[in-house]
Amino acid sequence: MFMLYLLGFIFWKPWRSQCSSKPMYALVDPTSSEIEENDCDYVEAEPLLSESVFIPIKYHDDGEKSSGNESDDSSSKQSVKSVHFNQVTEVRHLSESQADDALLARLSYAASLRAQESAFRAANKLPMKQVARIALLFCILWFLGNLSYQEALSNTEAGIVNILSCSSGLFTLILASIFPANSGDRFTLSKFLAVAMSIVGVSIISSEDKGVQNFFPPGAVWSILGAFFYAAYVVLLRRKVDSEEMLDIPMFFGFVGLFNLLLMWPGFIFLHYTKVEEFQWPSQHQWLLLLCNGLIGTVFSELLWLWGCFLTSSLIATLSVSLTIPFTIFFDIFLKKVDYPLPFFLGTLPMFLSFFAVAFLTHYENWDPVLVGVNKLVNLCFRKAQRVRDIDYEQTESLINVNSEYT
Repeated sequence: MFMLYLLGFIFWKPWRSQCSSKPMYALVDPTSSEIEENDCDYVEAEPLLSESVFIPIKYHDDGEKSSGNESDDSSSKQSVKSVHFNQVTEVRHLSESQADDALLARLSYAASLRAQESAFRAANKLPMKQVARIALLFCILWFLGNLSYQEALSNTEAGIVNILSCSSGLFTLILASIFPANSGDRFTLSKFLAVAMSIVGVSIISSEDKGVQNFFPPGAVWSILGAFFYAAYVVLLRRKVDSEEMLDIPMFFGFVGLFNLLLMWPGFIFLHYTKVEEFQWPSQHQWLLLLCNGLIGTVFSELLWLWGCFLTSSLIATLSVSLTIPFTIFFDIFLKKVDYPLPFFLGTLPMFLSFFAVAFLTHYENWDPVLVGVNKLVNLCFRKAQRVRDIDYEQTESLINVNSEYT
């Protein structure tokens, strides 16, 4: 379904322009006085002036034309050589790359700043080939994460899968501290407790599921693997790409779908003919469900989720996925009039609190309030009683009696 984004190469002009064989643009450091030889392939070599275009001259009146093209009658009668001017003029335009400065000079100061910022974002955006290369690297992690999750659902109750899948927040916290994208990815005790709070909330909700009997069924391994691949996909992609302005997210997902189709179709044939998982043609109702789930649950939701990941952090994006559980409960209550017991509502509270706590801690990058509180508590409990020496007592004794009366 991700391949639907590739239709942008047909309908979106900026994408089509990247397919044409034009010279590449690169950001050049204005302070550098030299250009390395290896960078010569990225410098645009284009003439400063365009090809000559000849257009006819338009005169304002007959007097100017006669004075400009013919000599006086007296001079013609005297058979003196006259000067004749050409009826056309040569016009050459300055190239667009050089004309940008002239355009900026005609703008106001605020408009020129906005134009320069827009040009910087366009030059800073990754080209199509590099986006495809990144998609090729991360399509495997994305496929393994989704495959592990689906295998876990087929072998395990949904409640246990939800509990173990929430371990992706813990994996994300650890991997982000090892491969940080910014200073906000540092491991702190406060973030760890927030992630643990989210897991506790999911455990409370899932414990009310009557189908949950065995806490470690065979599909639990698939759930943990899916959580790990999911966390690795988020953290490594966030580290590879600095901001959402560099990566064209719809193009990235389009290439992810294309590479998954090209690389994984041999496995489809292998599983079918080995009868490990036989393919059956879906019915019309199943096609409709697959289409709706693919568009809403995969195409649009993954786009919004990855965009939010770049705008915030990988840990916030991971914890936001677990919020689908309490939101599902609320929609069932308001739309389907389903009655849930009290533990379901008690489990939603730590999930929401953990999400907002991580968002708050990410805003204050290096702040760890839990660790600060623990340090203060330890210092308060294990503080040694200081013995006041005699010399210190004498130094602290007041030399003036404040209660004495002066006359």
